[in-house]
Amino acid sequence: MSAETSWALRLFSRSVLKQQKWAAIRSLLGPTQGLRCLDVGADNGVISYLLRRQGGSWVSADLDAHAVETIRSLVGGQVVQMNGGRSLFADGEFDRVVLVDCVEHVQDDRGFLREMARITKPGGEVLVNVPLRKDSWLRRFRLAIGQTDEAHGHVRPGYTPEELAGVLGPSYQIREWLTYSKFFSQVVDTLMTWGIRRVQQEDPSPRTKGTVVTGGDLAKHQQLFRLYSLVYPFVWLMAQLDRLLWWRSGYTLLAKARVTAGAAR
Repeated sequence: MSAETSWALRLFSRSVLKQQKWAAIRSLLGPTQGLRCLDVGADNGVISYLLRRQGGSWVSADLDAHAVETIRSLVGGQVVQMNGGRSLFADGEFDRVVLVDCVEHVQDDRGFLREMARITKPGGEVLVNVPLRKDSWLRRFRLAIGQTDEAHGHVRPGYTPEELAGVLGPSYQIREWLTYSKFFSQVVDTLMTWGIRRVQQEDPSPRTKGTVVTGGDLAKHQQLFRLYSLVYPFVWLMAQLDRLLWWRSGYTLLAKARVTAGAAR
């Protein structure tokens, strides 16, 4: 196992939100063996790495140059930067596309999703992972302490299922959707984001996608990571309290949509 793979998996093993994200994606992904696949927006690359382990031929992409380099250091080649407009991929090049926390970063979300439909084969599937737009006192608290949409690099606060269906438009048919990551997990994430940003204040490099933890961050703050590892069991237990909120929606929306035969090319 390479050093890059090692740090990414160490971070993954201590992130309840990344584990929840991967479990949700895997539940809707379906088999990928023998398929040509694309993932976009997998921040530090661990989701890209895990997707490749499911089989198939994968290309990764991101909107942010810093994130592209981080993903490339983990998975090697076949990582490109996109700008939210027309890509260099051919019509119908991919059987499966996974969009991870990227649509909310794109100014022209409808145009971006039309482009994803163009490069996906008719009948192919696209998974879209976005924040669920909901008003709550936790969101108001986050805004009050500076964890705003702008600080996360978001150009919009997320989508309801109905809003996402409208943005996907006639090029897609939503097959399934779910929400995950409820109140207690989000409290953990709020505290983690606060701590990570305090640590990253000394790093002047621009991060247009918000908080992305890299191998360099981990190397510089090994003592802090070891301290967090000691309290991680309590963090994990707190996240499990989400199970008590079985009737509540989560804060993240994941939808699986099929590209229609009449999608614009």
